Amino acid sequence: MASPPSGLDGTCKLLPQPVPSDELFDRVAAEYATLADEYGPRNVLVLKRHPAGLDSLTEALADIDVTDGSPRSPRVESLPEHASKVLEAFDPTLDRLEYEERIELISLVIDGASRDVPDYLERAANHESFARDVGQLLLEATRQQLRLEDVADDDPHDCLAFLYAMNDRFHAELESRGYVERAEVIPRTVELLESDVDGLRTRITDSIDAVLAVEFEEYRRLDRRYLAALTRDAELVCFGERHASVERTRVEPGRIEDLVGDGLDVKVVDSRLERPDEDRRTTPPHHAITRLLATGAPLEPAKTGGQQSTGTGNRVGPAERGRARRIRTRTARDQVGAVASEIQALRDRHDWRFDAFAVAVPRIERVPETRRQLREAGIPTATIGTPSLAEDPVVHELYAFVTLQCERERDPDRIDAELVDAVTDHAVRGREGTATAEPRDVSLERLRARVDDVTPELLASCTDSSVARSLERWIRLTDLKGRIAREEAWVDAREQYASVRRVLEIARFVEETDLVGPDWQGLRRMLRRTIQYDAPYVHAVEAQPPTGGVTVCAVDDCKYDSWETVFLLDLLDENYPGEQFLTQLFPTAWLRGMDSYPAVTDPSVSDVTRTFATVDGDPGDDSVGDPFKTYHAQRSRRRLALGTRAARTHLYCCSYERGSGGLRRTYDESRYLQLIDATDGLDLSNVETDTAAAIHGETNALEALLAQPHGELERILREASTGGEADLGATEELFEEIAVVLEDGDIDTELAEAVRSQFEFAAGEVVRDD
Repeated sequence: MASPPSGLDGTCKLLPQPVPSDELFDRVAAEYATLADEYGPRNVLVLKRHPAGLDSLTEALADIDVTDGSPRSPRVESLPEHASKVLEAFDPTLDRLEYEERIELISLVIDGASRDVPDYLERAANHESFARDVGQLLLEATRQQLRLEDVADDDPHDCLAFLYAMNDRFHAELESRGYVERAEVIPRTVELLESDVDGLRTRITDSIDAVLAVEFEEYRRLDRRYLAALTRDAELVCFGERHASVERTRVEPGRIEDLVGDGLDVKVVDSRLERPDEDRRTTPPHHAITRLLATGAPLEPAKTGGQQSTGTGNRVGPAERGRARRIRTRTARDQVGAVASEIQALRDRHDWRFDAFAVAVPRIERVPETRRQLREAGIPTATIGTPSLAEDPVVHELYAFVTLQCERERDPDRIDAELVDAVTDHAVRGREGTATAEPRDVSLERLRARVDDVTPELLASCTDSSVARSLERWIRLTDLKGRIAREEAWVDAREQYASVRRVLEIARFVEETDLVGPDWQGLRRMLRRTIQYDAPYVHAVEAQPPTGGVTVCAVDDCKYDSWETVFLLDLLDENYPGEQFLTQLFPTAWLRGMDSYPAVTDPSVSDVTRTFATVDGDPGDDSVGDPFKTYHAQRSRRRLALGTRAARTHLYCCSYERGSGGLRRTYDESRYLQLIDATDGLDLSNVETDTAAAIHGETNALEALLAQPHGELERILREASTGGEADLGATEELFEEIAVVLEDGDIDTELAEAVRSQFEFAAGEVVRDD
């Protein structure tokens, strides 16, 4: 029988506000050094709430000297990773459910549902993001241990009741198969530790004399129970930042110091350590911007003789004028192009490596497209976690191979004949493209584009009773790994090798599970679902640190990391704060009434004001307006603040105009960027993004050429609208030169057509949604 959950007992030290990353690591390292000196480095466990930034934290702690000369090898883990190891120690036979398996098992449960699917969910299932949105909701319900019986008294919405019932069936199926879902690891481990089943807690904590809980502002209710169970016989020091919680406040309102009970001695500590002047950290030029976004504190002259103040940081010295750079472009693509140019310019100026830069986007879904556009501009990229399979050409090649093997099982003679035709009629198909949109035709074209000689004999030689061995033969006989090494940059090659391993793991799982058949049809089904619904980063306990290229990540992954330069992309009001909070699955009006939804859906004015220092208002007045929108808009503002502090030297705020047909453009810059621009003492210097600068590389040259027709016509319209005089002679001369090149020049026909289409776009004959 489980013992009653104990409260936290120890010390909680909070910085008064988000501070520059170097200062944050200094403070964490100082707390660790104190504990390591007293207990020894190997007896101090450092637990970070989220895995992102774990390597940076470990590196900072490894630099600490301890007085007894012990090796500098800190025990640093994310809380989910540690809980997973504890669970494995309890039952080594448990299998953690992989993401691909989860997709298939949920599909199996829904297909066998005995209750009717609500009409709304039937219609919503046609949307591209439906599977991910449902998956996120069920993951969150699992993390919070929410079952249908737990919310039955709240009379849940029909859609929620259906999804919770499916989740219950899903976990019953997991239990019968001996699986444990990653989202279930912490709840299950909390119960085991609190009950000390088979002496588990005693065994796990035997070598732990002290625990340093880092990123404490993000520890949720169950996380705090985990800490309490783990530290019944150990010293606990919690370390966090005020005004910095984003993930916890999604599901739990209030400041962390108000939620921890009386057992923790909460202290607000100075943000800077006492150091000799020569060792003091240099405050980033944009720190005042971070401070304004996170706390709303006004900029005031300090009484410190012009020096940067320490302590609570409630005053700002004259030296702390907040400075950042702003990139404003016509389109989202132009925005990424301008970022690529700035990266190259800064590399030339400072001799920085590519991994000194980060590009942060509002949502994880924007990562693949942004990476592709940067690569097209000649910028190597890396990312945090597992790259999406949907963006990997190697995965598409292997999927095409699997598809053709499926077709060969049905009709081998037909597929072999079409393979021969694809080779002998190469020129015709090259001009006309794929004959049809049939999967076999698409697959034939994909393989032919990547492999020189795709013949019936090659496919036959790769056929085996084991689908995994067949894939391995294709990889070997077509020299797939060699092609990757020869044709790709090493950053891309590393990711593509990882994708190959992942596809092979899926193939081996197909042969072991009873969820799908152990054949080509079963493998194709699982690969298709995984590619379609793949949600990288959200399902992994570990976070692979990016190396070797410009980091492209969601802004949330910047919190505990830092780079010399950070570009914050898409600073539009539709993203910061945005309009659809929490999920796209349900309308906002529905969410307000969904008390059983696993997030904050009905905050009071008091919840808003006691959670966010950036909001003024008393519980009894109506100055807050819509508490739901205000609450989650402030979370978005805080996300942006934490993104700004990830830059050590340069911060770029990037936005673009929106197209509304022809030459009509609208500009919807984020209200928070406008706030920065309107605040005295904060400076946003505009980066010149015109095409007069030097152009390097074929891709950039093509971009500049294609932009000229629309750019010239837009310039004329802008002059006319303001009463100015436009020089039509220069425009006519430019257009004549373009016309001559198109008519007589030796250029690619597709490029010529692309240039002509730009005139159609500019004239409004074709509408482009940027």
